[in-house]
Amino acid sequence: MNKLSKNILSKIGIGLALVAIAFGIFQIFNFSINHDENILSNEFAKRHAVYSIELPKQIDFAGENVPLENFDIRESLDREIHVNAYWQSQTILFIKKANRFFPIIEPILKKNNIPDDFKYLAVAESGLANVVSPSGARGYWQFLDNTAKEYNLEITDEVDERYCIEKSTQAACDFFNESYRVYKNWTLVAASYNMGKGGINKQIERQNVRNYYDLLLNEETARYIFRVIALKLILSSPEKFGYHILQKDKYLPYEYDTVHVDSTVSNFTDFAASYETSYKMLKLFNPWLRDISLPVKNKIYIIKIPKKDFRLKVFESLDDNSDSLQNE
Repeated sequence: MNKLSKNILSKIGIGLALVAIAFGIFQIFNFSINHDENILSNEFAKRHAVYSIELPKQIDFAGENVPLENFDIRESLDREIHVNAYWQSQTILFIKKANRFFPIIEPILKKNNIPDDFKYLAVAESGLANVVSPSGARGYWQFLDNTAKEYNLEITDEVDERYCIEKSTQAACDFFNESYRVYKNWTLVAASYNMGKGGINKQIERQNVRNYYDLLLNEETARYIFRVIALKLILSSPEKFGYHILQKDKYLPYEYDTVHVDSTVSNFTDFAASYETSYKMLKLFNPWLRDISLPVKNKIYIIKIPKKDFRLKVFESLDDNSDSLQNE
């Protein structure tokens, strides 16, 4: 074999060796990737498992039994439990807001002899926010203009009491008590709040049934009570549904003083400054004030003035490491 042939064979041998080494490295790298992917896949499966939620064997709304032994009732509640329990971002906010607003709503319901479960209607209606629906319903309890005025809520260019949680809750209680005198049933009262008494009455007459769970209703009202019940189950025991919210992370109830105003306020920016607060904070605490001024004649308005240290209170509480998970 001549020298040229030996050189060629030597180069071929070196080339094959390099190919073998490269292939080995590739196999090791590929194994590592597959191994890592398997670990990641297993970890994802363990940490992000999604389960079907077991329904309670028995539940009531406002002290009235929910007939879960009926398959259609069980499936309706099953739907709302899963929709709301797995809508995590929204449900976390509900839990946080409830800490601020339920202490206002609960005593008003109690004073009017309305079952405590009706506080969850406000969550279903507005998410405990001053929202406006496509139909023009406004505020925490979603009153339309005419209905609001029927229940003595003031609506003008400067004032809209649908945005006042205390007064709109009282108006809702007036509706509930009026409806209860008609239906003698709290579940139908809640349904009538969504559909209107006229709509419920029409279906009762048409179907000759006075039980919500036996009525065929439009989809919104057919889902309404079950959504309220689902919210009750989740918000009353959030940890059972995987929600663990530190007490310090829940929204604090507003702290304020009150001022009785019996004369016209020409400029709320100046008014706020006189009480060492801002126009923004004044409107945040009094969302029912809809303009920069307030004409007053033969009436007294109660305006909330934020406590001076309240705006920083949440931030200061973050330094408290003694907080623990609350199962309330």
